[in-house]
Amino acid sequence: MGPDTFSGGDITAERVDHLGWRRGLRLRRARRIPVVSQAVGLLVADRQATADTIVSAPAPLQPIDLTDDARVAEVLDLAVRVGEVVLASGTGVVDTTTTVRFIAATYGLSRCSVDVTYDAIRIWADRGPQLPPASAARIVHYRSLDFTRLAAVDRLTRRIRNKLIPPDEARAALDAITSAPHPYQRWTATLAWSLMAAAIAALLGGGALVAAVSFASTAAIDRTNRVLNRYGLPFFFQHVVGGAIAAIPAIVLATLAARLHIDIDPTLIIAAGITVLLSGLQLVGSVQDAITGAPITATARMLEVMMMTGGIIAGIALTLRIADLVDATVPPVYLTSGGDFTDLPVKIMAGAVVALAFALACYAERRALAAAAGSGAAGTICFLLAQQAGFGPVISSAVAATLVGLAGGLMARRALTPPLVVAVAGITPLLPGLKVYRGLSALLNDELLIGANQLLAAVGVGCALAAGVTLGEWFDRTVRRPQILRRFGSLRRPIVRRRRRSAPVQ
Repeated sequence: MGPDTFSGGDITAERVDHLGWRRGLRLRRARRIPVVSQAVGLLVADRQATADTIVSAPAPLQPIDLTDDARVAEVLDLAVRVGEVVLASGTGVVDTTTTVRFIAATYGLSRCSVDVTYDAIRIWADRGPQLPPASAARIVHYRSLDFTRLAAVDRLTRRIRNKLIPPDEARAALDAITSAPHPYQRWTATLAWSLMAAAIAALLGGGALVAAVSFASTAAIDRTNRVLNRYGLPFFFQHVVGGAIAAIPAIVLATLAARLHIDIDPTLIIAAGITVLLSGLQLVGSVQDAITGAPITATARMLEVMMMTGGIIAGIALTLRIADLVDATVPPVYLTSGGDFTDLPVKIMAGAVVALAFALACYAERRALAAAAGSGAAGTICFLLAQQAGFGPVISSAVAATLVGLAGGLMARRALTPPLVVAVAGITPLLPGLKVYRGLSALLNDELLIGANQLLAAVGVGCALAAGVTLGEWFDRTVRRPQILRRFGSLRRPIVRRRRRSAPVQ
């Protein structure tokens, strides 16, 4: 076990040393917890991610010299740079703010004001009435779903909390994390995106041919967009190209299906491509910010999601219009639902593979892949059960996402992975790619009522997924909330304890 990880037993022993008889009393009371609570505790093994267990800085702690401007600036820069990685990975404003404030408080800057927006992080530290306030800012220039980097920063934050490493050592570790290459080769990510599209096609009820074509078309989308990204093409137009590439194989198959005497549903190829393109957008973060009281950042993120989705729709619509002009067959639209118990093991396995492939494509660590797969399978099962009970797609998606947010947090702790990794991967199989295409196709055929119904249903499902994850994480944090936050409700100022010198022996 490396220096960045620790076991549940080590945490218990360390906390006993820091908190003395109080922690011992709490441990004795824990023996009388019911069997169910003990089972949950055994599952999570007290391995909580940093965003879930922001506690006061452990004592004894010697804060930095607040009169030293260089040291104060170093700590503030470290805090905002950690927040930059967390925010760029799609974490909500509340968790980002808490992480930045915790880093500063650990080194003695406990009275801080933190402002997090869509692309900027600012922090002001009050050093007392006789010293001017210190501040630092960081502009977030990128958006990157690099889950390995996010997990590494999460472990660094735990090291700062438990080992009180000096600011210069923490800064060097952060530099190593942000400059490190991806843990997998580029072709591995392309393979993962393609595998994800094939699994989505299988989840929607497509056969082997549909899955194979979805695999190939997604590989073409990924490699093409990588080339376009090198030339600096804006992401909106990259999504336009991606939507067009997703529609071309479906049109070709629909045109040749009668001649080749094959019975397939080409719309599932387009739906798989749409889902892959939607999965990289920060839908969860935007809705989470709106719910937790960050409307400005939520509006910016939601606008980005809408613009990228509009690019996908524009690319597909343009391709379908060209197909009409050249007398090619446009894939027909079937409004039947795919949420039934037909081939249940296949659907569960496909949901698990979708989540695993998404986590792998976002460079998640190996320890997180199994947790992501379990989250995807659990979300798929819950969605199918809710639909079987008679609920609509929006309610079923919300129920499944709530379970993913709750169980995902527990599994993420077990895998020492931030909950965001497991939660976002878990809801990926439920993204409404098929509804988006159905609505678009209906609008292009002047079926305005059906088109509006499908597109609004797609928006409702997307919001339900994000809101469900937020609610599940809230339940998880409330039930497993640290005792220090139950007593005080927020961060405490660092405690400075000085050891008394023993009297000399006469």
